[in-house]
Amino acid sequence: MPDLPTPQDAAEAALFSECWDAVLSYADLCTSGSTAANQLAREAFALGIREARAAEESTRHGAGRRASRLPRIPLLLTAVRTTAAAWEAAGQGHKLDPDLRLWLNSGKAARYTGPPLRRPIALRGLRDMQEPDAALLWLAEVEALPLRAVARRQGLDPAAAMEELNQVRGLFRDRCHRNHLDTPMDAECRSYVRLLDAVTRSPVAETPEDLSRHLATCVECAEAAACLRLHGGGLPAALAQGVIGWGGLAYLERRRRAAEVRMGAGRPAPDPDGEWGDPAANKARTLRNGLLVAAVLVSALALAVSLMPFGESDDSAQGGLPTDSTPVAGPGSPAGPSAGPGTSPSSTDTGGTPSGTPSGSAKPSGDGTPSATTRTDPEPQGTSSSTERTAACEVVYDLVNQWPDGFQATVTVTTAEALDSWRVAWSFRDGQRVDQMWDAAVAQDGPRVTASAADYNKDVPAAGSLSFGFLASWQNKNTAPYAFSLNGEACTLS
Repeated sequence: MPDLPTPQDAAEAALFSECWDAVLSYADLCTSGSTAANQLAREAFALGIREARAAEESTRHGAGRRASRLPRIPLLLTAVRTTAAAWEAAGQGHKLDPDLRLWLNSGKAARYTGPPLRRPIALRGLRDMQEPDAALLWLAEVEALPLRAVARRQGLDPAAAMEELNQVRGLFRDRCHRNHLDTPMDAECRSYVRLLDAVTRSPVAETPEDLSRHLATCVECAEAAACLRLHGGGLPAALAQGVIGWGGLAYLERRRRAAEVRMGAGRPAPDPDGEWGDPAANKARTLRNGLLVAAVLVSALALAVSLMPFGESDDSAQGGLPTDSTPVAGPGSPAGPSAGPGTSPSSTDTGGTPSGTPSGSAKPSGDGTPSATTRTDPEPQGTSSSTERTAACEVVYDLVNQWPDGFQATVTVTTAEALDSWRVAWSFRDGQRVDQMWDAAVAQDGPRVTASAADYNKDVPAAGSLSFGFLASWQNKNTAPYAFSLNGEACTLS
């Protein structure tokens, strides 16, 4: 059994002591007893340190850029996996966990040591990062260390540690997206690349049904989705499973529990130096105090209003500002006239009441519905949603997410009549082009887009709704579409 490597200096000695606990924890998961766990940990630790020193030596004397490598702890954990595989090949598999032995003899284990472009996305993304950035991400997400402890270990400014961590998370996402694009994949996987990137960027975007079915059957795309989705708390699991492999989630849970024990029953330990507090805790405490104060003020205001006498005099109502009950006009159709230069939205006479209809505009009709010539509002600019209604249908267009050269949107149509098939059409104002659509087939002729029902959603009951989404590109301006129709029947703005 090899001895632990001799530290080269005091800093390395401290680092070795911190890494040893992590290595032994994972080795204990991989073996069938404490004796085998200690043996596996020592051999893996010696192997990992030799590899780390060799990489540093080659970087020091090499002329090119540094070879990509993992930070210390994940490097040592992968050394545990490598040593366990050597045990299995040498006939010492009886010392290992039975489930690990099955995994080592399957195609799953081969992915971690096979062709680089076939390895898990998280492993490739973490390896492509600068080592200090990768170490910060691993310590905060997988080892579950308090952020102030991570900042001190990495030599960061404690006050800026959270901002630095968020930047590193974004950097990891970018590396994983690039590696996903470089991965050899079939046509179906390639067709979902842009959609997967768009869906995982937004915390409120829903995964389309067809993409969800694809992720349930494609391991590589599912791994990419877990790495690209920074929100939702799934990043630690994606890192642990993608880098360690077998037992990644169990290791993650062990490290969380160990962090809770170190902090004392899950509570953060006080700062012994008194240099700084936890910014997140201070912010949460301030927010709670502010909410309590606001609640007291609202309660007092409600009590005062409930005690006020009502109906005694009309002076207060008469002395207030005049109320304008004129409905606000919705966005006009693209063919409608626009307001001329210098035209004010409204005008009043000397009596303080709204004046008559401006010249050049038609007055409302007898039923209260404005005629076409009264729709003088400019077209909407950059609106994220619009609603169109007729007696037959109601259309809701929702801009889910937008980035410099593209956007994601959904269309929901509620129909008064039952449908055995449907076709929804609309026109874009600014030259947008639909690149991909789910839950419908798409055709576009100039600005006019037509979405046709898929086989599985063509039947819609009366008062029911249909829905589909799409990705599209835009330039300069991305206003909401107009002139929606359902099966040729126009759906106009209310």
